[in-house]
Amino acid sequence: METLTVGRAKLTWLNGGVTHMDGGAMFGVVPHPLWSKKYPHNDKNQIELRCDLILLQLDGKNMVIDSGIGRGKLNDKLKRNFGVLEESKVEDSLGEVGLTLEDIDIVLMTHLHFDHANGLTKPDGDDLVSTFPNATIYTSKVEWDEMRNPNMRSKNTYWEENWKPVQHQVKTFEVEVEIAPGLTMHHTSGHSDGHSVIKFKDGDESFVHMADLMPTHAHQNPLWVLAYDDFPVTSVHEKKKLQDEAYEAGSWFVFYHDAYYRAIKFDDEKQISESIERPRYEYN
Repeated sequence: METLTVGRAKLTWLNGGVTHMDGGAMFGVVPHPLWSKKYPHNDKNQIELRCDLILLQLDGKNMVIDSGIGRGKLNDKLKRNFGVLEESKVEDSLGEVGLTLEDIDIVLMTHLHFDHANGLTKPDGDDLVSTFPNATIYTSKVEWDEMRNPNMRSKNTYWEENWKPVQHQVKTFEVEVEIAPGLTMHHTSGHSDGHSVIKFKDGDESFVHMADLMPTHAHQNPLWVLAYDDFPVTSVHEKKKLQDEAYEAGSWFVFYHDAYYRAIKFDDEKQISESIERPRYEYN
């Protein structure tokens, strides 16, 4: 598993499963000849998108960023439609670093779309139970409210089985919240109305996790936002603001979805200067 140390924080990428989503939808109005030069696609015009949650170890706490695609919850139709060739292996990944699901203290949910939140619960016989039973789950109040009362569009991605078993663990915030010294979550809207990003700063070292405002390295252009975004203009402005701040600070950009890079730093020309790549392998 790939790791990155940023000041006091250690990040480790866990196996959260994979989806293959329509490339056109993932790049919105960007023409195929442009985005396809930046990110590979298959013969169905789908791009590989990991759902690899990030273990964040900081000040003696074990946290995870988002929760993966889950395991044993998707039927064959959903797996086919979303190109799920591998489900989560979070418990196995944690075992490799000497941890269990019960050892997770905090879950930081950037938003609650199924590909981020499906791993919050797991089957237990005929029931669904919390995957991380001892964790406090942070998300924005706007996101939590829509999760429980989705509109006619969002009901396709906000699933009851992903919130009911964990509702007693959820803690919401309005604009921003400090999780630990230097570690904050910020409500941005854009991709979803309640979408949030995560920032960390320790001295001169920092990282930003922009979640689905910049889901992959190929979405670096501020104007390249998703057709899935509820408020694309907001996405553009929030993305540009966060990027400019991160470029100025020399921050790491860390990714949940990117199938090729775990984390990237950019130079003054906004070109990749440092990176942690994800090893490639064939799905069975």
